[in-house]
Amino acid sequence: MSEIGTQNIDTARISVIIPVLNEVKNIKQAVASTQPSTNVEVIVVDGGSNDGTAEIAESLGVNLIFAPRGRATQMNAGALAASGNILLFLHADTRLPAEFDIMVRTALQQPGVVAGAFAVRIGAQLWSLRLVEWGVNWRSRFLQMPYGDQAIFLNKEIFYRIGKFPEIPIMEDFELIRRLRRTGQITIINVPVLTSARRWLKKGVFKTTLTNQIIILAYLLGVSPKRIISWFRR
Repeated sequence: MSEIGTQNIDTARISVIIPVLNEVKNIKQAVASTQPSTNVEVIVVDGGSNDGTAEIAESLGVNLIFAPRGRATQMNAGALAASGNILLFLHADTRLPAEFDIMVRTALQQPGVVAGAFAVRIGAQLWSLRLVEWGVNWRSRFLQMPYGDQAIFLNKEIFYRIGKFPEIPIMEDFELIRRLRRTGQITIINVPVLTSARRWLKKGVFKTTLTNQIIILAYLLGVSPKRIISWFRR
């Protein structure tokens, strides 16, 4: 039985943590996708936006907090502020499906499951992105390696047991999942989240996919995250 197996599936509180930096075009929809839901709090963690993101978040009635810039740092700050015993980390350009709260609670009741994520749908009508989706969903299900844009969720106690997100400038979700895989099973909900195609459209699907694979390979070979990110910034 999972960590919340002894709790009532309808009462386990979910804290949705959204790290943001200049996401004025996305924050309303991200927050809207968390509703309607039962016993869910939304925490927006701003890393220094100057485009009005924080003001919009505040107007939406969410719990707005501030943290030093960096997705891992911001998500860890959100976890610290969370009152729920389930944490769900949502990127600002990703939308949760309807009844996500029911699906998350049900998933974490499965024997041996320590964490989970959703399948992914990318929001653009390009055949090449359908191939990317297929690859992401295959990797997630068969290798148990979902990434951050798939709305990773887990019990808060497990999150702290494995050491939170490593506060590195890149690959924090990859490293979190590697730690979780050593702890138990990671389940994938077949209903997809909808994530923005902006990073694929900006640099091209092939180039973005190739870059992602090079980053993963470099990380696995022991190249430091700071060095990896400095390569691609140049």
